[in-house]
Amino acid sequence: MDTGVIRLLEFTKSFHLGGTEGQLLQLLRGLPAGYDIRVAVIDPQGPLSTDLGQLGYRPAVFPLNGSLAHPNTAFQVARLARWLRANRIELVHVHDFYATMLAVPAARLAWAKVVVSRLDLAHWHSQAQRTALRALTRLADHVVVNAQAIRDMLIEQEGIAASAISVIRNGIDLRLFDSQAEKGLSGPISDENQPAAVLVANMNHPVKRQEDFLRALQMIASAGSPLRGWLVGDGPRRPQLEKLAAALGLSGRAHFLGHRTDIAAIYARASMGVLCSSAEGLSNAIIEGMAARLPMVVTEAGGNSELISHGKRGLLVPPERPSDLASAMLWMLRNRIAARQMGETARAYVEQKLNAERLANSHDLLYRSMARSRHRDLAL
Repeated sequence: MDTGVIRLLEFTKSFHLGGTEGQLLQLLRGLPAGYDIRVAVIDPQGPLSTDLGQLGYRPAVFPLNGSLAHPNTAFQVARLARWLRANRIELVHVHDFYATMLAVPAARLAWAKVVVSRLDLAHWHSQAQRTALRALTRLADHVVVNAQAIRDMLIEQEGIAASAISVIRNGIDLRLFDSQAEKGLSGPISDENQPAAVLVANMNHPVKRQEDFLRALQMIASAGSPLRGWLVGDGPRRPQLEKLAAALGLSGRAHFLGHRTDIAAIYARASMGVLCSSAEGLSNAIIEGMAARLPMVVTEAGGNSELISHGKRGLLVPPERPSDLASAMLWMLRNRIAARQMGETARAYVEQKLNAERLANSHDLLYRSMARSRHRDLAL
């Protein structure tokens, strides 16, 4: 049944630098004709807002004032419901925790279908937040996850029906990624000509475990290797991580690069990629490292093992085991031909399974199914 043009709202917290925001931009670029797409945000700030504007979108803003317990939250829910009705929105897709808090009740009030993305293991939420998120996820019409590990958690821990969950893995625009690598670095990198391991992760949450990377670097230095560490990302934990690096004697070995927009070019100059999180959904940092043909050393946490097949596309190590991480990194340095082949195999996997076209097409099929379901509901 042809439902015609689908009036779709994509709603996220902001367009600051982050995996969720980057994936939403990929989706907006890739969805085929047949949609009237609107975008809404809670916070209109963020460097990726420029990219959004270049795509022709000017987002509607539904701001929160601090705590979700503030009366403004109810006001914004009611305001969003009115906006959905006024714009005749048929389908709402929310991409993060705070947007879910507003959009699910608003969509229910406006008789719009609502899809919730769950893109992590809720490891950074408080118990109250997890309870609220579980309740609103169960009120949604459908749930999108990007990893089997998240699907299993929703079924086993939150009681979400398996039939209400679709696994749609992240996608990357390889032509754009490769062109960004060819543009080169936007700023200098210390020890660019030395072998280097690059870790791309925010410094907001302890779950990223940059501490383990630094301790592994110390062990590698003690083994006589010249390997450097490039830590890309920023956040409130950065000062304590820099202090730890100094205490471990890593001055001149561990380089904190801050937020960077030239990730592809940085990867192109590294010897390997590392991610040592203790919990993870489906990591864009791993996917980008694979796209750059880097051999990856990652922890066996969350969706990491869905990307890295041990010994084929990289190496898996247990979380919070710096000695195992160091051993795997040293193996990559000492077995360069095998490591290079892992990187080539990883790139081929991204080309086949994690491309931007697959991301857009999978969402397109889901959106059209949800639109047909809404039409059937209204016809009853």
